[in-house]
Formats: sequence, structure tokens, C-alpha cells
Amino acid sequence: MSEIRIKRVYDAPAGDDGYRVLVDRLWPRGISKERAVLDDWWKDIAPSPELRKWFGHEPERFAEFAEKYRAELSTGTAAPARMRDAAAHLGAGENVTLLYGAKDPKFNQAYVLRDWMGANMTKA
Repeated sequence: MSEIRIKRVYDAPAGDDGYRVLVDRLWPRGISKERAVLDDWWKDIAPSPELRKWFGHEPERFAEFAEKYRAELSTGTAAPARMRDAAAHLGAGENVTLLYGAKDPKFNQAYVLRDWMGANMTKA
């Protein structure tokens, strides 16, 4: 069964990653485009620069960050198209792997995005 997965962009690609998408607004430091092995870069639905800077990957701000990021996703114009892209791959039996560059494997936008997509996929 296909699913939306999350992985750090610095981790080696795996055969079952499927459709690999970077979900950061900025390109991650120290990794080449070849090494990243991306199918797409969804910088248009990454957190806004203001929100990203405010959050600063501080775990105590994560709950508020997630709420604000979900609001950005709900009011943005790019998210429905990106969800259709993901749904097409999932519908074809392929996994979708959301890639992030943050050091923290738990408190980052990829988890918020995956959960938001899961809740809103049928609305796209």
C-alpha cells in the first residue's frame, strides 16, 4: 500500500521512496542536486520566510508553528495542485516521500505537511 513518508534529504535514497519531494523553501546546505535525487521541489508550499524565521526550529514553538503553517497551507494557492500531484502518485501505487533538511527529525514542517495532506487529500 502506498503512503506519504518523511525522510531527511541527507539520508540515502531508497528503492521504495517513490516520488521524492523536497518541502523546504531554501535548498539544504551541503547537498548537491544529484545527491538529493529529487523528483520535485515544492518550495511554494513550504512555510513562509517569516514563519520559518520565527520558528527557528525551537521545539517549544512547534505547536504554534504547526497551527500557523496549517493556516498558510489552507489559504495558499499552490497546495491543492501539490496534493493532486501526490494523489496521482499514491493512486498509482507509488509512495511519496517528503524530504526536509532540518536537523530535528521530529519538529519540522514535513510532519505538519504530511498530516495536513492526509486530512485534506480528498478536498484537492
